Amino acid sequence: MDNGSTPEIHQVHPANAIAGGEFHIHGKALASAERPHVLCGGEQAPVIIGSEDFVIARVPEQALSGELTITHGGKRSKPYACHVGIQLADSMHPVANPVIDEYGVIYTTFSGSRGQKTPVSVFSISPGQGAQPFLSDLMNATGIAVGPDKLIYVSSRHDGVVYQSTPRGEMSVFVEGMGVATGLAFDQNGNLYVGDRSGTIFKIAPNRQIYVFATIEPSIAAYHLAFDDDGNLYVTGPTTSSFDSIHRIAPDGQVSTFYRGLGRPQGLALDDQGNVYVAASLGGRRGVVRVTQQGEAELFLSGPSIVGQCFAPGKEMIVATASALYRVFTGVGGRALP
Repeated sequence: MDNGSTPEIHQVHPANAIAGGEFHIHGKALASAERPHVLCGGEQAPVIIGSEDFVIARVPEQALSGELTITHGGKRSKPYACHVGIQLADSMHPVANPVIDEYGVIYTTFSGSRGQKTPVSVFSISPGQGAQPFLSDLMNATGIAVGPDKLIYVSSRHDGVVYQSTPRGEMSVFVEGMGVATGLAFDQNGNLYVGDRSGTIFKIAPNRQIYVFATIEPSIAAYHLAFDDDGNLYVTGPTTSSFDSIHRIAPDGQVSTFYRGLGRPQGLALDDQGNVYVAASLGGRRGVVRVTQQGEAELFLSGPSIVGQCFAPGKEMIVATASALYRVFTGVGGRALP
């Protein structure tokens, strides 16, 4: 190799990340005997692996943009544009997807450990503001969804109750007896589906009549639910396996395997093309995995400890880790929710 060559970045995969995630950088003349110097958003990014045509760099906490450059031998590459998340809130404890309402307000649960009563159960984040307490007196808040009636629904895995709240925080019981209630999702007819992680998916009609919709393998953590435009329900639920599945349940309750081969799959979301996004690890890399309807999977966004995500206006994604929320521009639009 000519040590005088200028580094060239040809491709970065994935092109989206949050702090602590990894960019896999492919190119030419990226490194030599001298360790390359990588900048991400103007901040130095730790280099994990460096070779002539391949570099792995970790996204620094302080990065506010994803513009990447590589320097070695006194020569710098042209900038390569990636997308890095901006932190919206920290000191959180979600265990599933956040949700966003029609006014752009984001809601996320603060779950706490089993049996722990936390001072705040649900936080809200309005546009341009930080996290504010929204609901209290709800133990082990887990799943959350915005209903077609514009109310906010929250499950408690502690008491098996699904609560409903107005946007002003006026809370009441919607339905009880949901077992270890975790994931929530609405279909296009206004029916609410609740995942009891011990093995049951319940269907609650708008008149609150309860049905057993399907049964699947129990989860050690939680069920996560999301619908497509054809009324198919996608479900994840981490087990003790490192080769877990996304289940697809047809409108008649028939269960099939949509994709298999994920590590600890959690929150689910669909884009406007029908692709499925899941917080999981793929091939040992953690983040948000995109799975097409043809069963092709790739890491879409890199980051540690991600538990869920939802799409936001402006082709952005709200990403929840076990302790924080981020906003990432990804250039992908989400499925319109009922």
